[in-house]
Formats: sequence, structure tokens, C-alpha cells
Amino acid sequence: MTVIGVDFGTTNSVVTRLNADGSVETVRHAFGLAEIDVIRSVLCFWNDGARNQIVMRHAVGPGAIEAYLDDPLESRLMMSLKSYLAQRSFTETRVFGKPFTLEGLIGLFLREILPTPEDAVLVAGRPVKFAGDAPDDDLGEARLRGSYATAGWPSIQTALEPEAAGYRFARGLTAPATVLIGDFGGGTSDFSVMRFEPGSNRPVQALGHAGVGIAGDTFDFRIMDHVVSPRLGKGTTYRPGGTDLPVPPEYYSSFARWHRLSLMRAPKTMRDIEAVARSARHPDRLHALLKLIRDELGYELYRAVSGVKAALSGAETAVLNFQHEDFAIQETISRRDFEDWIAPDIARIAATVDLALAEAGIGEDGIDRVFLTGGTSLVPAVRGVFTARFGADRITGGGEFVSVAEGLALIGRDRTKV
Repeated sequence: MTVIGVDFGTTNSVVTRLNADGSVETVRHAFGLAEIDVIRSVLCFWNDGARNQIVMRHAVGPGAIEAYLDDPLESRLMMSLKSYLAQRSFTETRVFGKPFTLEGLIGLFLREILPTPEDAVLVAGRPVKFAGDAPDDDLGEARLRGSYATAGWPSIQTALEPEAAGYRFARGLTAPATVLIGDFGGGTSDFSVMRFEPGSNRPVQALGHAGVGIAGDTFDFRIMDHVVSPRLGKGTTYRPGGTDLPVPPEYYSSFARWHRLSLMRAPKTMRDIEAVARSARHPDRLHALLKLIRDELGYELYRAVSGVKAALSGAETAVLNFQHEDFAIQETISRRDFEDWIAPDIARIAATVDLALAEAGIGEDGIDRVFLTGGTSLVPAVRGVFTARFGADRITGGGEFVSVAEGLALIGRDRTKV
């Protein structure tokens, strides 16, 4: 029987297939001339009809980003859909007048990345704790299942993402072990304490779980907030009517997600920024902000910042190099400064590890091994949380972007053997 593993993530998604020889391969997807196995979890709609007609089209992944950047004001980009699964406040949204449930939106995305339904077992990953304020985890899983049903897979299995992340590693154990697994995504960081007892009637036991809505996207925003936003007017003032007021900070919260910068192209927002610039202490910075918005440079800026974050995982300094016409940033960022900026986030990650250990009812000495995965696990400050507590000799990792999906396929294989 074919087994499919699906890691539908807040930022990226990966699909795997179990081969007849027991190996697992990622399913590759063609986008233009390229083939990719890690797909951005984004969905874009646009109207392809003539005047007064609605002919709705959609695309996912790189195609969605391309379509959105081509005409952001006349398209609708959907990001971080997974983060709404457990939120009762999300009932439906309308796109060009057509209503969509959350399951309908996610189902459209999944249908594009999944193989054609067949005689197969599909194992879908789910977070330990769904994202959002006061999440309803039962609702989150029900909606996740409903999304797969909309995509043509009415019967699926689920498994916890951190369990799947460490599954391949755990199968290599020859003796019982208690393992702390950290799975770092783009939007969330999840931790599970698992007991693995090879050869027993219960080879895998979940002891404790905890999660927090902090990961790679949060770290990108810290760089934006400290390096980029001040060059665009954040923290400066303007003088309407002769009184000093701060430039509205909400202009810069848009940098938390690159696509929000494009949404600022709305005429009213542009007029508001222009009005502020006329009496600003540093009008050139507001004019640079307007230029970035008009010329749709949010995505390019986001990529430059994300590249610096990645570079700082292996170097003490990295250069943020971005230029567009007369606006240029070429600034060396030290790892020390970056770690100062993310220190509150690191503290919350450490506290979440404490919660997972507390739920498991064990202390740090009770952990035999630590398995870390996901791109953010490579950030030295994140890794330091674990080396300080458990020692480098107990820590391992691997498969930073595909380990969850690979583990899900292996879990499906073992379940079908029972």
C-alpha cells in the first residue's frame, strides 16, 4: 500500500512518499522550469475576466507569489492559513464575492500539492498546540481533516509533528531512550518529550508537549525592526499644526509579513504617508518608504533580510545589502546584536521547553537525547538553549526542512503493519 506523508506548514509544506523498498522520497513539484520539494504555503486568487465579469483563477507556492507581485491590488494573497485552524473567529471570507470556508481555502492549496487520491494511507502532521489566542485544538484537528476531505482525501491519519520529526532518528535507537524533540517552523516552535522502547508492545509513548508562536518569521521581523524600519522613518517625528508627534508606528508593523507592505499601496494609505512626510523631521525616509511600497519591493527586502539571518547561523557578522535606485542599505550586522534583538523570543522558547518537561514530569537529567529540526534550529542562540541544559553530546539534528514529512510516511508504514 502506498503511504503519503504531508507536512502542511504555516510557512512551507512538504509531501513525501514511501517507496516499495522502505525508503522515503520527497514529492517534487514543477513550477516553470524548476522542480522544488519545499513549497511556500501561500495561495493567491485573481480575476481573469473581462470588465464586469468574474473569472477566478488561483495558484499556490511560487506561482502564487508571482501572481501577487504582478498585480497586488487586484489579487488576494492568503498566507499562514494553518494559524487560523483553531480560531473560532474565522468562519469564512469572501474572494471576489465568493464565500470560502477555511477548509475550502486550505483544501485548494492541498489539492495542488497532493498526488491524485488512490489506494493509499495519508498521514498528516498536526502541531502539538495550534496557533492563536486560546486555540481550540479539537476544532483545529477537525478543520484540518475537513481541509484534506475538501482536497479529495476524506479519510486520513494524523500524527504530532515533533513526533514525526524525530521518528527516523528514533528508529535507529537500539535501547530505550527518552527524547526531547524540537521542531522549529516558520511560525511556531513545538516540543515533545517522547519515550522510545524498541521491540516493546508500546514502542512510542508521548509524555509531554508544548508549543509557542515564535520561530523564523519572528527573527526576520527583529532584523527589519532594528535595521530597516528606522531608515524608513520609524522612531522619528512629524509636526502637524506645529506639534511634534511620532510617525505612526503601524506603518512599520507591516514588515512583520512582506505581503502587507504591498497592501499599503491602497490610495488612502499612500495619501496618509505623503501627508505625514510633508511635515516630517526626516521626509526623505518617508519618501523612501513610499518608493518601496509603490515599486513592490517587499518580497525582495524580505529575502535579503532572511538571507542575513541564515548567514548569521554560520558567521559572526553578515552584511544586509539591499539597493533600489537612490535607497540603499549596506550594513554589517553582528551575531551579538542579532542575539540581543531576539533575546526575549529566546526566553519564551526556553520557557516553552520547561513546560514540555513539566508536563512529562521529568527534569533535564531524565532526557537521554535531544533531536532538533527545522531551519530555526540552526540559529546559534536557539541551539544554545539546549546545549546549556543538556550538553552538546546529547544533541543531534538533521533533515531541517523535510524530516517531519519523512517521519509521517514512516509512521504510516509502521501503522499499516499492525
